[in-house]
Amino acid sequence: MVSGTQQFVPDLRVRKTPNRQSRSCKVCRLRKVKCDRVKPCHACCAHGYPSKCVYEHVPDEEARPISQAEEIRNLRAEIRDLRGRIDDKQDDGSGAQDLQRLDRLESLFESIRSAPSPLVDDLVRDIRTAHVGLKKALVPVGPWEGREAYESYDYPSPSSPSSPNLPVRNRLLINSPVEDFNNLQGEDDDDSDFERMSLSSGSDSYGTISVMSMQRPAVDVFVERFVDAFSPEVDMKSGKAGALRAAAGIRMFSPLITDAFEAVSVAFFGRSVQNKQIEASGFRLYPRVLRALQDALVDPEKSKAESTLVTVTLLLAFESVERTTQSGVSAHVRGAVRLIEHRGPENHMYGVEHLLFTELRPYWIGAALAARQPSFLAREDWKTIPWSAGTTQKDILHHLLDLATSVPGLLAASDAFKEAQITSVMGAQEMAVKQSTLWNGIRELTGSFYKWYEDWVVAYPDGPPQEAEQHGDQGFPIFQRRDLRTGATFTPTRFTYPNLLLAQTMCVYYAVRLVLSSVDTRPGDRVSPMEQYDLGCGICRSLEFYILTAPGNMINRLAFPTRVAWEAFPDGGPERRFMVEVFQLVEKRHALGLWGSSMPELSTKESSPLNTGSS
Repeated sequence: MVSGTQQFVPDLRVRKTPNRQSRSCKVCRLRKVKCDRVKPCHACCAHGYPSKCVYEHVPDEEARPISQAEEIRNLRAEIRDLRGRIDDKQDDGSGAQDLQRLDRLESLFESIRSAPSPLVDDLVRDIRTAHVGLKKALVPVGPWEGREAYESYDYPSPSSPSSPNLPVRNRLLINSPVEDFNNLQGEDDDDSDFERMSLSSGSDSYGTISVMSMQRPAVDVFVERFVDAFSPEVDMKSGKAGALRAAAGIRMFSPLITDAFEAVSVAFFGRSVQNKQIEASGFRLYPRVLRALQDALVDPEKSKAESTLVTVTLLLAFESVERTTQSGVSAHVRGAVRLIEHRGPENHMYGVEHLLFTELRPYWIGAALAARQPSFLAREDWKTIPWSAGTTQKDILHHLLDLATSVPGLLAASDAFKEAQITSVMGAQEMAVKQSTLWNGIRELTGSFYKWYEDWVVAYPDGPPQEAEQHGDQGFPIFQRRDLRTGATFTPTRFTYPNLLLAQTMCVYYAVRLVLSSVDTRPGDRVSPMEQYDLGCGICRSLEFYILTAPGNMINRLAFPTRVAWEAFPDGGPERRFMVEVFQLVEKRHALGLWGSSMPELSTKESSPLNTGSS
């Protein structure tokens, strides 16, 4: 008996099931919630932090999590297989069962991408638990508002009198005036459907296309085009540009991000091809996204969610395309900066959140410069904590931005000093102390900029900027400047750079130096008007290289420096005439309404929209 028991115990151990908790992701274990062991798991997605879903390394292959992307690829592969089988069987009428299964899979695929979180939880649970047959009710989801995104899984017989050979979903849409963009033959057909959409948008027989009626594959094409424009795939020496691309990769986990991507991508494509009807489709979804974003911002937990930050950034991109109002860009920039401060530096260490903070850091600091108020970005924790996990490393641009964060505080001190002079609220001695403190701050920071230039630009591994003749390549306007001593106009050389990162960095350097010099009233070693003029010309001489080299809409990274240069030149001069031509060129080539306006909302003057908070 004893020996029998001893032989039985090891067998029990062999059959013991693994501890579910030990196989859950770290966040679910910490929160003590159920984890479906997908990467990212649905609990983390619903919580708003899909990029923080991390699993312990386990040697057992079966215990490792499956990625959502792999799950979707498996669904797509099965859909393609079923389509092939249907094509083989459609002649003999034996494909009814496959039609039903294909429709189920397409509905499931649609639902997983856009259904509410509780419903997706149920769907995933049903898929993974023995495939016992899904019996769900008809549920309206996603951005269609009234259109059933997917049908009941208890399908009627395909041999019913009405439309005997069509899947249920196709019978549902057969009377719709909108073309069914889900009837794709494969992933390679996206472009042809894309063209069909563009053509049908102008047809009276189809009416105006509404984004709320578009099916997923067509919208995916819009998103891909938008991502290629605003987040092109570039090497490290061109500057990091993967934030919005990474955000697009997680949009299926958030209805808010999904709607935001649809609105901005459809509007952007419509503007790019000058099709007002497609552009209007994006506009119709835009107010809904704004309302959802406002609801998220007032929620204590959702306001810190990854999806909220992504949506704010996407709407900023939308405004750069459409410029719905003169204050639209400034309003979204102010909102994004306040949201980043509310989230805290520790929430920008990983994933998409880290990329959005670091890649767009020039925008956030540009907003602080235009606001002319001390910025939280100047605090040491904001210069260190987001990089402390080693997600990315600081490059030449970020070392410059570390210095630039001090400029808004000096602008605020200068404005306060001028106000005190006008109102005479301070005594003479106090005024002298304030002025001395301001001048010392400007002197120290200017010296730091000179040192940064020597350490990082002169010693740049790929070489410093070079000069070349202007030839007006690709129709680019020729920049002309004045000789401030004689007043004569001449054509200077243009700057060329070893890569886009250095070109952007130098334009930011010129712009920040210009803004700082605007409050430099030191009697001795102040930045002279001639040096200020040269700084503005440095930006103009760099524009041709950057605009003609940068892929997609990376040109937006020079929006703030270009506006600063604009304000450094007088009206009616050759410099501004050149810049007007550049604004028009960028608006035409890149479909960016912001550039066509000369960007007054990015002004660093004391009456700028960002400073006054106008709406």
